[in-house]
Amino acid sequence: MRPTSLLVLLPLAACHTQPVDTASPAPVGRVATQAAPRDAFAIIDSTGRRIGQVSAIETQSGVHLEVAITGLTPGDHGMHLHAVARCEPPAFSTATGHLNPASRQHGARNPLGAHLGDLPNLVVDQHGLGRASVIVTGVTLQPGATSIGAPGTALVIHAAPDDEVTDPTGNSGARIACAAIILPAGAP
Repeated sequence: MRPTSLLVLLPLAACHTQPVDTASPAPVGRVATQAAPRDAFAIIDSTGRRIGQVSAIETQSGVHLEVAITGLTPGDHGMHLHAVARCEPPAFSTATGHLNPASRQHGARNPLGAHLGDLPNLVVDQHGLGRASVIVTGVTLQPGATSIGAPGTALVIHAAPDDEVTDPTGNSGARIACAAIILPAGAP
């Protein structure tokens, strides 16, 4: 069994309100469609080893991100979109800060927030397995002012939970995993 197949079969351990179809495998590589750009990107740890994937699918509501990951410590982990699609281990500082084009404060519970890149915490079970399904509204994968796919962003997972209030990072600790979300040139 390929590691990506194992990741798709993990129990849903995360947070979003949108249902996830666990019966069909998450895409690996680009799936060409006319209406909805879609791609999958490797998540790496601080050693550069692949530990999961994030699938990005454009919908009418925004971009649907499906995260499947293994090998993390159990509990909640901050998860954010960062402004630059560069994931250079070990610290992933090349991803720069959170995606924040409106110059807001950090956190869903912050009255002056949130950053566009603020996502719900990733919940990891006692076996180190985590899955999340999140809709990022108001963005697209296609090139343009609201794109997260061209020129790209990075999905970064942190060591600690995001408190959803403290600016600029929610006290979510070190960056422990990263995926560069970049659609190939010429993508629809």
